Amino acid sequence: MDFDRDKFKKLVHYICEQAGGLDFGSTKLNKCLWFSDTIAYLKLGRPITGERYVARQFGPVPFDILPVQRELVREGKIAVGEPSAEFDNREFMSQKKADASEFTQDEIGIVQQVIHFVCCEHTARSISNLTHDRLWKLAAIGEDIPYEAMFIARPGEIDEHDVSWANRELAGG
Repeated sequence: MDFDRDKFKKLVHYICEQAGGLDFGSTKLNKCLWFSDTIAYLKLGRPITGERYVARQFGPVPFDILPVQRELVREGKIAVGEPSAEFDNREFMSQKKADASEFTQDEIGIVQQVIHFVCCEHTARSISNLTHDRLWKLAAIGEDIPYEAMFIARPGEIDEHDVSWANRELAGG
């Protein structure tokens, strides 16, 4: 996958803008990015940004998230509220209108559904637990989780076509 850093940065900003005011911290931002890219990969045949996702203790995390967050803060596009208590979230808020012109309608639709799912239907803990699935368990902490691994997350029946394909592959082509 080719990583489009500029598009990733715009996606981070867009998600912060759209999710503002929804108890939106690091966990939910990371999960919105993960689900947006992986669902796009499954539905559209390509991720939105091509970002690398790394297995961390609490699930997949975008490899480039921290430098991109710092850039967005320096540029005055987002603000990051520091937690006031030990277990409070670090809140992300957009300070300027996000540029969504680079995203297709399909991509925006996926991102909007993901934001609703992550931010309106889950707490940070519940969405984190949801990503502790068999994909996350395939990678050791610090290892990349390849997009292609998403296919094992989709349950399906093995049919005669699948068996024929496997036999041809085993026979050498």
